[in-house]
Amino acid sequence: MADAVRRNEHGQPVGPALPGWLPRPFPDVASLAGRFARVEALTTDHVPELYAELCGPGNDDLWTYSPHGPFADEGSFAAFVEQRAEDTTCVALAVRDADGVAAGLTNLMAIQPAHGTVEIGGIVLGRRLQRTAAATEATYLLLRDVFELGYRRCEWKCDALNEPSRQAALRLGYRYEGRFRNAVVVKERSRDTDWFSITDADWPAVAAALEAWLAPDNHGPEGQRARLADLRPR
Repeated sequence: MADAVRRNEHGQPVGPALPGWLPRPFPDVASLAGRFARVEALTTDHVPELYAELCGPGNDDLWTYSPHGPFADEGSFAAFVEQRAEDTTCVALAVRDADGVAAGLTNLMAIQPAHGTVEIGGIVLGRRLQRTAAATEATYLLLRDVFELGYRRCEWKCDALNEPSRQAALRLGYRYEGRFRNAVVVKERSRDTDWFSITDADWPAVAAALEAWLAPDNHGPEGQRARLADLRPR
């Protein structure tokens, strides 16, 4: 059987060729809108809505796995939002639900245009967004945007003990890649970090499943008709 692995002039195995590869554009997301959600550049104008949805009594658990928060008052939260909005190494975003309420945070981060890689992370969702079509669509809109820019890989990383985040990644179509043990220290705790990814080769099938799940005919008064996992090729 023929050797399918590329080899260089020294007979060593090397990765697939990318002739003419050029760095990808840095993502510039002002606003992305879908049927259920809108993702828009984070500004301090979002502070009152986001503070009401993500902070205050009963919401401290939303920040357990984040390196930030919880926030004692609106002023400290506003300072955090301002810092994130001004950080030129990432794209900080607010998520609005189907009613137009800003109730979540997400980010494009670890952006490496030279290699065509990016991460969707730093996600904090208020109760009204959790386990909703809006939450799914918000991530779909960002995935679509970065792959349309020609990125080759989109990562998802989370605390290995954050089971809801792990399950969300798998449900969306990310593939589990492994666990980095003792990866970071967060809030005076040791954190193992689980890595997931979608590549440009994965994206067409992942996109087709997400688009079929988000389609109007899959959502009725009784909720979803087909589960996302059932729409993905086996």
